[in-house]
Amino acid sequence: MTDTLLRQVALVAESQLINASDLTKVSAALQKQATRDLVQFWGIKATVDAFPRLEDVPVGYWPIVIMDNIGQDAEGIHLDKNNQPFALVTAREQVDAWSLTASHEMIEMLVDPFGMRLTTSDSPKADQGRAQFLVEPCDPSEAAEFAYTANGILVSDFYSVRYFDPVAAPGVRYSFTGAIREPRQVLRGGYLSWLDIASDTWWQEIWFSSSEPTFRNLGQISASDGSFRSQIDRRIARETAQALSGGISAARAAGVPVMTMTEASTQRAFSLRQQIEELTAGTAERGETAERATRGEIAGMGGWRTQAQRSEGRRSDGRRSGSRRGGNGSQTESLRTAPSVWPD
Repeated sequence: MTDTLLRQVALVAESQLINASDLTKVSAALQKQATRDLVQFWGIKATVDAFPRLEDVPVGYWPIVIMDNIGQDAEGIHLDKNNQPFALVTAREQVDAWSLTASHEMIEMLVDPFGMRLTTSDSPKADQGRAQFLVEPCDPSEAAEFAYTANGILVSDFYSVRYFDPVAAPGVRYSFTGAIREPRQVLRGGYLSWLDIASDTWWQEIWFSSSEPTFRNLGQISASDGSFRSQIDRRIARETAQALSGGISAARAAGVPVMTMTEASTQRAFSLRQQIEELTAGTAERGETAERATRGEIAGMGGWRTQAQRSEGRRSDGRRSGSRRGGNGSQTESLRTAPSVWPD
């Protein structure tokens, strides 16, 4: 992958429903999704870190703030006064309910930070020609039933860059989980938004309460009223909330649930703590042994010291001392005494 700017996301919990443990677990899951999964299709370098307060977030990070009772109209990605993105997510008691939304917002923030990115392909509506699609990778398969897990935490499926290909091709992954099987497909609970170039009006293909996807005319949307994404999100907030509400109970491709992962993590922590205790206990014993040795309390130490004293005595008698150069002390003594590197 070529060099690219690092995008830094901050996950912040300003809610009484979310504890530090859940916040860090979700942050780790989103980090894995960004660095392992998203990078495969979108070539984005990103970090995700957890912070207890908004005041702790370093300048330059894009915050995803989990809050209580923010309302459907406020949920989603916004731009601050300097046109930098931040997101608001409603806190819920069930971790996988808000983790799925946080994953959705993170991916779309990383791929399209400002909510204005368009790409051109053929309209799914038969009587239209070329269209400009709003690049929102999670929308067509946003429902909980198409989600998957990272570290046991529920995260959103997302489409790949091949999603806007003109025709389907064998062996191509159109979304990470493979739930989307052809270009521009919308799954149950999802939607797709585009600008019909000929009529200069915005359209959607939606699949919410009906038995099959339907088309909806949104009319004209002006960039002067805010990002295309924020305007569309406000119109579809209720349906999106319902699609995401199923949580892991609805997820067909989810993988290992968080409870199973928690049990495994707890067992691993228990085993690791035992090993650490054994290692640190051994260190303590060695430290005690060394301390006793300095006091001459170990059996045999006295004999060693006596031998040393005898050697010293022989040197003092002159029987093994003296220098062939005529004597300023023993050559052996000069080898045993190293000069100090510290000032007196």
